[in-house]
Amino acid sequence: MKPTLFVLAAGMGSRYGGLKQLDGVGPHGETIMDYSIYDAVNAGFGKLVFVIRESFESDFREKIVKKYEDKIPVELVFQELDKLPAGFTPHPDRVKPWGTNHAVMMGKGVINEPFAVINADDFYGRESFGVIADFLSKLDDSKNRYCMVGYRVGNTLSESGTVARGVCETDREGNLTGVVERTQVAQVDGKVSYKDEADQWVVIDDNTPVSMNMWGFTPDYFDYSDDYFVTFLKENAENLKAEFFIPLLVNHLIVNGKASVKLLDTPSKWFGVTYADDRPGVVARLQELVDKGEYPSPLW
Repeated sequence: MKPTLFVLAAGMGSRYGGLKQLDGVGPHGETIMDYSIYDAVNAGFGKLVFVIRESFESDFREKIVKKYEDKIPVELVFQELDKLPAGFTPHPDRVKPWGTNHAVMMGKGVINEPFAVINADDFYGRESFGVIADFLSKLDDSKNRYCMVGYRVGNTLSESGTVARGVCETDREGNLTGVVERTQVAQVDGKVSYKDEADQWVVIDDNTPVSMNMWGFTPDYFDYSDDYFVTFLKENAENLKAEFFIPLLVNHLIVNGKASVKLLDTPSKWFGVTYADDRPGVVARLQELVDKGEYPSPLW
């Protein structure tokens, strides 16, 4: 059974100031997302699902979906503020989306096979798609066995400033036991460090695994999401900034013994445009990968 690639792109219109400015960083104007999809197709993924907002559906179909339709089956699903369980309505002042796990929930009914979740604007690397495709392709109809690609923190930093990273903790079997969000991670005096609750820099090993939001699930994850979202809304309905993030549910499932999450190692170097100053570096790294022959140019 071929896994599906689920791309979280609902924030794209707001972040990029509209799809017209969807940033071409490859030698022939390719986006970071183009490279992810190229790697996924070559790793054996069999379907592509994007979660977007309805307001830019026509633009997205014209600029994005058309590129892939003859290469892999494509579906669109939509994340909106009012897509809530029965009995709940969004606060009239809420403008912030409900978060990454709410976006994942939109795939229910469209995705009936093991699937990987990625962000639209992160470069994950060929090896990462290979290891997650291998894990997911062996799951078939199993339940409660998930995975996450853990990047070595030293491979995920920005030269332009601090980054937020989910620092992973594991057991002896290599299963995730928790993800602790660290909002300020950077090279300090040549060593990878994060700022703790006391505002002190704490040094961590370069190979410490961190989450870059590359997850692997089976369809039973949708049912867990539905159930726990109700609990989340009961506690956070009036909080205009509360978001239902993937690690929130994953931690809940792990702590309660409902699911295991295998941490998959990757040597891939993550990169993305966290800061405007990151863009030239991303352009240069993609050009370098093309020059080495790792990607064709143009990509498709």
